[in-house]
Amino acid sequence: MEIGYTEIGICGLSCRLCPAYHRETKSKCHGCKSEHRMGAPCPFHTCAVKKRRISFCGFCEENSTCARWRKFRELGKQRDSIVCYQRLENNIAFIQKHGMEEFEKQLKIRERLLRTILAEFNEGRSKTLYCIAATILDIEELESVVEEARAKAKGQNIKEKSEVMHSILNEVAENKNYSLKLRK
Repeated sequence: MEIGYTEIGICGLSCRLCPAYHRETKSKCHGCKSEHRMGAPCPFHTCAVKKRRISFCGFCEENSTCARWRKFRELGKQRDSIVCYQRLENNIAFIQKHGMEEFEKQLKIRERLLRTILAEFNEGRSKTLYCIAATILDIEELESVVEEARAKAKGQNIKEKSEVMHSILNEVAENKNYSLKLRK
């Protein structure tokens, strides 16, 4: 079985916005459904892909009664892992309503903006923050943040640019009541 949408987790999380996906080392992750990750132990891989032959738990006929997925979703409302879970429920609802193709289009826009932020404003210590921001902020907010940061940081070194980006993101987060930290 060929697995589509390798950068969209079986659970509904976005691999494209995960810090591990943006590593520049041998340990770079290529997505939850990539060939490398499919060999790793994951109950969702075993159930959804290997047994049911589906690419997303939300498409399973038992998705509303599955105890494992329900527990995962409940935990996602409270805490994160290496990737931000704060929009998991929004992701699931979007995929169920519009499909994987439309969700992937949105993720590609977010990833493009994230890559821009990483290239122009990452001093080497902000990847997780920027990944969380790319996950949580609306696309229009992200575009606005990039535009504002570029204008304010013009001619500055990378550390100063990063400080500008942090300041703008923190202001947006405070105004919108967003949490730009991984919840433990």
